[in-house]
Amino acid sequence: MNPAIQLSPSEAFDFLLHVAVVRPVFMWGAPGIGKSALVQRFADTVGLECVSLLGSQLAPEDLLGVPKIDGECSRFFPPANIVRAQAFVLFLDELNASSHEIQKAFYSLILDRRVGEYHLPAGTIVIGAGNRAKDAAIVKPMPSALINRLAHIHLRADHRQWLDWAMAEGGIHAWVLDYLRLRPDHLWSEPPKHEEPFSTPRSWHMLSDALHSFGDGIADTLLEALAFGLLSPAHAGQFKGFVKQTRQKHTLHAILKGEAQWPAAPCDRDVLYFLAQSFRGLLRKELPEDEASVRGEHKQLAVKAKDRLRELARISVEIAQSVLAEDDEGQRLPAWFLVEVARDLPRLAARDKGQP
Repeated sequence: MNPAIQLSPSEAFDFLLHVAVVRPVFMWGAPGIGKSALVQRFADTVGLECVSLLGSQLAPEDLLGVPKIDGECSRFFPPANIVRAQAFVLFLDELNASSHEIQKAFYSLILDRRVGEYHLPAGTIVIGAGNRAKDAAIVKPMPSALINRLAHIHLRADHRQWLDWAMAEGGIHAWVLDYLRLRPDHLWSEPPKHEEPFSTPRSWHMLSDALHSFGDGIADTLLEALAFGLLSPAHAGQFKGFVKQTRQKHTLHAILKGEAQWPAAPCDRDVLYFLAQSFRGLLRKELPEDEASVRGEHKQLAVKAKDRLRELARISVEIAQSVLAEDDEGQRLPAWFLVEVARDLPRLAARDKGQP
């Protein structure tokens, strides 16, 4: 299903609070984006037990129960995993990964709120969730009759809300928090078309847990194996460089202030690349797009940035060019700043060579 509108976790939570209590809701989203955690938080908030069924691992009898002779007839006895005396939140996870037989069994649960002769307790809330066809996940087309019985929302990752949650929750490793503050765009990436790890809020949480398990003394080789085993390769390489520069005290802030130099040793190319990309991210964040909005502090930063770019180019022209180039999402630094760079860098370079 193509997303018409995507909701942040807080918006989706608000949607559930108002809609799921009156109609069943289906939440679409990429793997690892936080669908299950959001439903659990919703259940905790409304004070109901959350009972999860994983559609991809269900057999028809897991939902319909088994027949038993009762006098001169047979009856289906419902499975214990969904039988409750009190209202609860029934979470049908990976609903669209289940077989069509299972999806048909869900019809009566969603429409009539019953399975066989067992009726869900009054006040029970039904929520479904699943991945999208483009996520390279196991997905089966949902029958139109089932789609039409659900209110659909599309969940997206939101780095601000995830960082707020991580700070409030505690327990997320400082390296993960610090890195994602610098590169919030690395919190999530589209699932790749081939088999390789990719960055999601879940994979960053897993990385945090593993880092706590290893401790700060983790060897570089193991850190690299961990990062590349959980994150998108491009993000893993930059996270590795970030940790390395943290250990070596090469901070971007110190470099900008002129209190430290870009790392120039060939063995530090990964650190240099990470710092250069963080430098680019900082300029995109701090410099206004519109030249009419430029103030004194922006001009001061632009002057420092041009000096640092010149120094960076003396170490690696390619990495310096990557700061100014368009990124994978088609975003560039503000046009007025690029014009200044094109105008002033040759003059600054000539000054370094002693030319008038």
